[in-house]
Amino acid sequence: MSERPHERPPTEPAPPERPATERLPTGPIGGQLSSVLQGLLVRFQFARLAERNDSLALLGLFSFINGCLSIGLMATIALVTKEAFIFPSLGPTAFLFFYTPLAPAASPRNALYGHAIGVAAGWGSLTLFGLNHVGPAIATGVSESRVAAAALSLGLTSGLMIMCKAPHPPAGATTLIVSLGILRTPEQMVVLMVAVLLLTIQAFVINRLAGIPYPLWAAPKPAKVASEGKG
Repeated sequence: MSERPHERPPTEPAPPERPATERLPTGPIGGQLSSVLQGLLVRFQFARLAERNDSLALLGLFSFINGCLSIGLMATIALVTKEAFIFPSLGPTAFLFFYTPLAPAASPRNALYGHAIGVAAGWGSLTLFGLNHVGPAIATGVSESRVAAAALSLGLTSGLMIMCKAPHPPAGATTLIVSLGILRTPEQMVVLMVAVLLLTIQAFVINRLAGIPYPLWAAPKPAKVASEGKG
């Protein structure tokens, strides 16, 4: 009786290596803020402070300074150009850019698409309910038409961002700024989009200085994990 040849147990495929953008340490509060801080401290030769990049006090101070600089730049441009380059929705966008710069929602593509969708949805809702020439809700009060416009604008923004695969949560604030009448003219909306673009360029420069592989446009797609249980 001949012996059966030695059968090797089936080997499982090695899991795909995570891209470099997913291997950065997340720090004590999640996100990549500590990596951004460490990269900047190393870049500007603050080696001792760089070793403390996970200190909550240091992270809080960095976030404070970075927030001041981000909106301070917009305020300076507004002062020089006499245009309103400061909008509430820029705040959460700036936070995303430096707290989770490698998340798809923080990519330049999603930020620009998201805010553009929010502006378009807000403007369309204003037009549909005849509110283009009505003052902001905070001054004129909230009417049935205003409630409908706000609800429709947020619903459209949420749905269109998903359909375009460009989720960017701060865009929900942008569309309400428009549908509530705070911004009503096309010129104001163009200024808003220019402000988003400038903030995005700032995020690109700072993150790249820190050695963070912040994308030029879209965030890299995560590696697909092989499905289990295939025969």
